[in-house]
Parts: sequence; C-alpha cells; structure tokens
Amino acid sequence: MRPLEKADLEVISPWFQDIEDLGRFDRTSRVPLNLAQTEDAWRDAFNPSGNSGKCWFVVQSESGEILGMSGLEAISPINRDAVIAMFVAKSARRLGLGIRATALLGDFAFRQLGLNRLTSYYRQDNTISRDLVERMGCQVEGVLRQAWYSDGTFHDMVVVGLLRQDWMDRRLTLAKELKPDTVVTFGSYGCPLWSWPPQVDKFD
Repeated sequence: MRPLEKADLEVISPWFQDIEDLGRFDRTSRVPLNLAQTEDAWRDAFNPSGNSGKCWFVVQSESGEILGMSGLEAISPINRDAVIAMFVAKSARRLGLGIRATALLGDFAFRQLGLNRLTSYYRQDNTISRDLVERMGCQVEGVLRQAWYSDGTFHDMVVVGLLRQDWMDRRLTLAKELKPDTVVTFGSYGCPLWSWPPQVDKFD
C-alpha cells in the first residue's frame, strides 16, 4: 500500500464509470466520470500543503497492478476523527485485500495520526461493506432512512463507528483470523511494523 499518485487516476478512472458500483459504494455521485472529471474530483487529495483533510492510498500488487484504494476523509485534528473508506477492483474482490488494507489503515489512523474515532457508512443491502466493517469491530450507530438513492429506489443508509479502544479490543483477534499467505504492507519493500496481518506487533 502506498500514497495515491495523480498518475494512478488513469487506472482508477474506469472504476468510476461502473454504474452498478457507483450506486452501491458511492453515495455522492451517480454520473460516470471521464479522466478529466476524475482528476477534478480528486484534486484536493493532491494538495501540496497536505492540509486537505484527506489521506488516500492505493493497494498495489508486487507486480505493480493497482487492486484497490483506501483512505481517510474529513480528518479532524480537533475531534480526532475521520471517515474511513475502502474500494477494491472487481477483479480482486473476495481475496481478503479489503479487510487487510482497512485494518492497516485503521492502525495508521490510531497509531500514526492519533485519532480516536473512525466513521463509515454503507447502503443497507451492501453485504460486502457490511461484512468488512463488522469484521473490523465497527458498531452500528444508526440508520438513516431512505438516505441513499440508487437504481430508482431509496435505500436506508447504515452508519457505523469504530473507537480506538474498540480497535484495540478487536485487532489481535482479527489478526489471528486472517491467513498469513496474503499480507498488505506500507511501502514497496515491505515494513514488518506496518503490515496486515501484523508481522511484528508493537501496538500497545
């Protein structure tokens, strides 16, 4: 896993042209985007000052193929919270990348950024997102009735939250549940202190 680069948008742009995925995973957009529109939508992520309140990474295979992206939005240094999001390319789903990348990002949020809370939300019938946040230890905090419009239907939206203590209580159990044959790590050379499942666990 490495920081998102502007050049990555050429690979990511087709993901935002899939109408079905837009309706299932993105509450804010229903219109497929071309490359220029994608670059415009993501311009804040490349703010040179780094003060955009966003922090995005791509999940890249050893061969260099981009398989997904994970990020923090609306990072608040005052409230010490953020919104966490994860997206995996269709070709790489159900391989365990999503949970590993999200867990690594959770470690990053709580251990590196000093956050105390992560928030996420999903369309109520989106079982992929539901299963992922449940495995992370997120707690359902509310349901916004008919707050998500897609494919001619108003869907309920589920809001979940994860506190630092929730994550501390859950992470070692989750690490034992995940097979070590697939590892997501920060950096192209790997970093034992920053990998999932953890290779060296010094998070206390």
